[in-house]
Amino acid sequence: MKYHSTSVENLINELKKLPGIGQKTAQRLTFFILSIPKKEAISLAHAIVRLKERTKQCKICFNVSDEEICNICRDERRDNSIICVVENSWDVIALEKSRQFKGLYHVLGGVLSPIDNIGPDDIRIRELLYRIKKGKINEVIVATNPNVQGDATAIYIAKLLNPLGIKATRIARGLPVGGDLEYADEVTLGKAIQGRTEII
Repeated sequence: MKYHSTSVENLINELKKLPGIGQKTAQRLTFFILSIPKKEAISLAHAIVRLKERTKQCKICFNVSDEEICNICRDERRDNSIICVVENSWDVIALEKSRQFKGLYHVLGGVLSPIDNIGPDDIRIRELLYRIKKGKINEVIVATNPNVQGDATAIYIAKLLNPLGIKATRIARGLPVGGDLEYADEVTLGKAIQGRTEII
């Protein structure tokens, strides 16, 4: 579809590149941005630029952060004997909303998926083992999504931890099979953490 404004067309095309955004949603967003005051549109643009310029990965857990070490890893009130392993940074946000987990996190940056040629060296399992051997970790909760790849990753991690004498647990099945942590509500996630079971 051609528009009378190249600027409108350009923004629609850029918004369509975002996950879950199709032609109609891109159009609605574009015309919404066009309708808001210029100050708000500039503020949105600046927020995106700041995000790209200032955001980095925490050197310890690989969560997103504005600093070299994120707020969670710096927080001395957190229980540093337990690590919750997640696929992505948005899973950390979801679990933090549940307010049931007081330990530390480790962001893998994906899951094992042989069909997509993603093996152990392609996600941060080596870094996880380094943290465990360096620290005083008693338990690792694997909170990958409840699907085939997430389960395979959990089992693989558990097998690596077993010889080290580290307890490996899996979040409870309060989450629907095939679901994503980021879409689960706080209560469900809280119960999933509380009801975690040991991976055998």
